[in-house]
Amino acid sequence: MDFKELQQFVGQAQQRVQEMQGKLAQITVEASAGGGMVSVKMNGHKQILSLNIAPDAINPNDREMLQDLIVAAINECSRKVEAAAKESMGGLLGGLNIPGLT
Repeated sequence: MDFKELQQFVGQAQQRVQEMQGKLAQITVEASAGGGMVSVKMNGHKQILSLNIAPDAINPNDREMLQDLIVAAINECSRKVEAAAKESMGGLLGGLNIPGLT
């Protein structure tokens, strides 16, 4: 591969990365725990967009339960982002498995 071909390859790779970042930004998922007592909305970059806690979930004598529900909802949302990202970007990757992007 000569220098010009290498430049083209790098340019194409950069373009694909930008396309993937754009697709990730468009992904939004939601998950809940405790029968909807805690719900989380997250984007494709795994940034939490919102966190809702039902008033019934707030018990000063049982903070651990609320903490567990929050963690469970966030983890489920993260799994949904992974699945949505993998589905959305399958064609862009051209069969490549790039850690952190799929």
